[in-house]
Amino acid sequence: MTTPLDETSSAVQSHITALQGVITRMASNSASSKTWCVSLVAAIVVLGGGKEAPAEIIGVALLPTLLFMYLDAYYLGLEWGFRRSHDEFVRKLHGRSLTLSDLYNFKPISRGFADTWTAVTSPAVWPFYSCLLCMLIGAYVLIRQLGPLSKGLAS
Repeated sequence: MTTPLDETSSAVQSHITALQGVITRMASNSASSKTWCVSLVAAIVVLGGGKEAPAEIIGVALLPTLLFMYLDAYYLGLEWGFRRSHDEFVRKLHGRSLTLSDLYNFKPISRGFADTWTAVTSPAVWPFYSCLLCMLIGAYVLIRQLGPLSKGLAS
C-alpha cells in the first residue's frame, strides 16, 4: 500500500523544500551577476584609465556588461521557470492530482529564450544594466572630448 501524496507527506515536503532551494539559488546567481559585473567593469576601467587609449578600454568594458546582463536575465528566466514548476506542483497537490512521477522532477516550466528576453526587459535587470551602459558611454564620450586625464595631470 502506498502513502497518499498530501501536504503532510515527507516526500512532498522534501520536494517543495528542494524546489524552493533551487529558486533561491537562481535568485542568488542573478544577484551575483550584478556584483561580478560591477567589479569586473570597474577593474577594466581603472586599469585601463592610465593607458594611451582610455576611451577604447571603456569600449572593452561594454562586452562584460552585455554578457553579465544576458547571464543575469538567463538566471532570472530560470528562476521564473522553477517558480512556475513550483506553482504547478502545489496546484496538483491541492487538486489531489499529484502522482509519484511529479516528485523530484526539478525541470523548470520554461518558455525558452522568451523567458530570458522577458527577464532582460524586467525591472530587475534593465535599470541596472542601462545605468551602467549609460555611464560607460558617457565616460567614453567625455574622454573622447576632453582627452586622457593623465596627460592633463602630468603637465
